[in-house]
Amino acid sequence: MNRVSFPKIIFFSIALAALAACNGTTNNTPTIGPAPPKGTVTEFSGLSGSGPLGAFWVTLGPDSAMWVTNINANKVARVNPATGAITEFGVPTAGQLFGIATGLDGNLWIVERSANKIARMTTAGVVTEFNVPTASADVIFITLGPDGNLWFAEQNANKIGKVTPAGAFTEFTVPTAASSPQGISAGPDGAVWFTEANGNKIGRVTTTGVFSEFAVPTAASGPLGITQGLDGALWFTESATNKIGRITTAGAITEFSAGITTGAGLDGIAPGPDGALWFTEATVSKVARITTGGAVTEFSTGITASSSPTGIAAGPDCAMWFAETGANKVGRIAAC
Repeated sequence: MNRVSFPKIIFFSIALAALAACNGTTNNTPTIGPAPPKGTVTEFSGLSGSGPLGAFWVTLGPDSAMWVTNINANKVARVNPATGAITEFGVPTAGQLFGIATGLDGNLWIVERSANKIARMTTAGVVTEFNVPTASADVIFITLGPDGNLWFAEQNANKIGKVTPAGAFTEFTVPTAASSPQGISAGPDGAVWFTEANGNKIGRVTTTGVFSEFAVPTAASGPLGITQGLDGALWFTESATNKIGRITTAGAITEFSAGITTGAGLDGIAPGPDGALWFTEATVSKVARITTGGAVTEFSTGITASSSPTGIAAGPDCAMWFAETGANKVGRIAAC
């Protein structure tokens, strides 16, 4: 088979499906109401508990619904993108649910941060939990890797780990000591890419554990979220400097800052159905969009004050969906 991996095929299939929705060639158009103008925000309540520290991360599930982790309620919510209806499922061990990703096995994979576990959940809500080998690893984010396994960053342990769909773990130590790996994403090159918040680097690790690291040009930038763009590069947020970074698979980094509100607290980032990258500004409760050329647009209308949007992902409906950690809501912004 050629170098295009199964996750990459899925990644572009999702993107093409979203683009088809924009062009009116799908029957999955939401019934929330008439298609709103680009940038229009809709919010959905109904999650257990209340903010702050509610909804945190979001992913498009294998059932074409949006799935959201709820930190303090210790539940995972399924949001019907057509109606906004929310169904919640509990996780057996109390453990501050943070990152969530969809696996090739048709399940959701969830980080239980304080419990030091990774959970596998079926779309019916059946949960299996697996212990992370290193104690107090402090895992926050998880992603589907290019090899079909789930990959995650261990902030305290300074490791990158992977778990197979059957629950077998392997861990690799990051070369830079105390680098605090956090955001993580599959790359277009068959490797896994991650941010090093304290090391101020972007890391790359092959599926066999060979590392490369690239320094972010701006000092103390606090790289956090990272994702694969439709342009074949990796894009990341710099939480401490209000910049968005772009890194090629060869390690060349370009930074963009124009138009981003000062002190925005950039967090999650994800590719949109419009070919741009969408990211959250947690401190100022905004969602923003950056083109591959670096043009930034911010949106705030309709977002609850002090909502602290964090995770963001493209939905099946030509929209971006985001978690509002401060308001414990789920938001939707029209992307095309």
